[in-house]
Formats: sequence, C-alpha cells, structure tokens
Amino acid sequence: MAKVFQLAFGGLCRFNKNVFSNTARKYAKAAYEADGKTKVSIFNTEQDHGLMITGFSQFGFRLNNDMVIMGPMAIFPRSVLSWNVSSYEDINEDSLAFFCTLEPKIDILIIGIGDQPVTQGLSKVIIEFMKKHKINVEVLRTEQACATFNFLNAESRMVASALIPPLHVTYNENDILQSKLRKKELYETD
Repeated sequence: MAKVFQLAFGGLCRFNKNVFSNTARKYAKAAYEADGKTKVSIFNTEQDHGLMITGFSQFGFRLNNDMVIMGPMAIFPRSVLSWNVSSYEDINEDSLAFFCTLEPKIDILIIGIGDQPVTQGLSKVIIEFMKKHKINVEVLRTEQACATFNFLNAESRMVASALIPPLHVTYNENDILQSKLRKKELYETD
C-alpha cells in the first residue's frame, strides 16, 4: 500500500509502506513540525541580514528597506554611499582607493560594471590594485554582482559592493506580473 507524505521542502513523494520503515517515518515527521505548509524565507527582504539589493534599473537600485539609490553606489552590510563614477571606464585606482581605507577591512569587494561584458584588461587592473591591499575582488555584470553581494551579506561576511546601474534591463514575465499586481494594489479603492 502506497502512502503520500508531505516532505519538509514541500514536495510530495510516494513511499512503499514495506520499504519505508517506522524509524524513517518518525524521523520524517519530527523533521517537519509545521502546519503542513512549507515556510520559505527570502533573505533579501529581511532586515536582520542588513542591507540587501531587491531591484535595479537603468537609474539606480532599490534596497530591502525601501530606499532607492539613484546612480552608482557603494553598498556595505549596514550602509550605502553614492559612488562617484559615470561608467565602468571610470573604475581605476582613485575610484577604488576608498575601499582600501576602511576599518574593519573588507574580505571581498564585488564590482558590478553595468551590463557591459567583463573584459580581461579591466579585471586585471582592478585585481592587481586590490591585491596590493590584500582585498579579494570579483568583477561581474551588475545583475550577478547584486546577487553575489546579497548572498555573501546573508552569510555575515565582511563584503562591500561597488555597483553601476546597467544601461539596458531585460524584463521577464514575472517582472511584468509583479508590476501589474503593484499597480492594481496602488489604485485599488475600498
């Protein structure tokens, strides 16, 4: 006789009663002590992990505390600053010197260069400069840099990110749906 059990990750799985032992059944039940629904925690919307990037556009960035930053920014686990660069071509030793003077020292700097392809020449200059100051650095497109910053920040790492908004943003079906839902919510009357 087959039974269906709701697993801790929310999926359904069929088990043969003869194969699935009583011990395993007790363990599976004890491992999931909720009301039958899966609980998902999205860390870029929670305040206890510090600042997280929840969205970006050609004009700037939105953070998990509903703050909007216009233009390039330097973001840290608990603070954010405007970064005085116009494009990825302005990233040099002068624009990166600030990150080398911070105390406590950051473990890793994530640089988002917009939607430009990451060139080996630019990466080499940045990496060599940061290596002199014993700071790890990663040069990525802005979309990937935002996700990397959020992930490392959620792990409580000493991370900073210097981000330039992309020139072009692509939208997917989920973005359009979310936009329509927000619009409906804004203009709904009681």
